[in-house]
Amino acid sequence: MLKITRKVEYALIALRHMQNKEPNAVTSTKEIAVMYDIPLELLAKTLQLMARDGIIDGVHGPNGGYKIKANLKNINMIQFFEKIEGPLGLMDCYFDSDCTLISACNIRSPIQKINDNMRTMFENMSVGEITQ
Repeated sequence: MLKITRKVEYALIALRHMQNKEPNAVTSTKEIAVMYDIPLELLAKTLQLMARDGIIDGVHGPNGGYKIKANLKNINMIQFFEKIEGPLGLMDCYFDSDCTLISACNIRSPIQKINDNMRTMFENMSVGEITQ
């Protein structure tokens, strides 16, 4: 079954939460974790990753937290997925040709077609569309 990872799911939840606040409002990791029952440590790592990638800004201090930095409408879902989890593909051979079955594989081409269509769909969808 094809599904997004928890890390991507939590990242989208956090972005939507931040997007629904006043512009430039700071949101703490704990606030999001408690409100949506998300494991604090995993959320903290995910938010740090998004801050490192310039999607959100970290604000230091006793009232610190995070706020949205990037225009989410300018980040397509492929870019977002790959910032959070790395290369997106249905099968490893899409981005890694070390597969021992590659020379005899009879499904590589049809799977690649599915993967290309999936990537096109996500390239045409922005993070801003998902989080609004």
